[in-house]
Amino acid sequence: MLIAFDSTQQALRAEMLLEYAEIEIDICPTPKEITAGCALSIHFPEEDLTMVKDVIIQENVEVRGIFKPVASGYEQIEM
Repeated sequence: MLIAFDSTQQALRAEMLLEYAEIEIDICPTPKEITAGCALSIHFPEEDLTMVKDVIIQENVEVRGIFKPVASGYEQIEM
């Protein structure tokens, strides 16, 4: 799974919050299939989706969206 952001500040804030929540994440370049204002995205395991959503909502992190890889690229999922 992947979180895309509109700003680098929000990406770095999310990185800190998710690491604090002990969620295994990786910072990566935003894939070209996803139009976002920030070049950074965060990869995380699908099994942590509920916990990731909880952190984003509770901490009011501004995200472009959460995306799931599919055969044709990425598909946005509902928050």
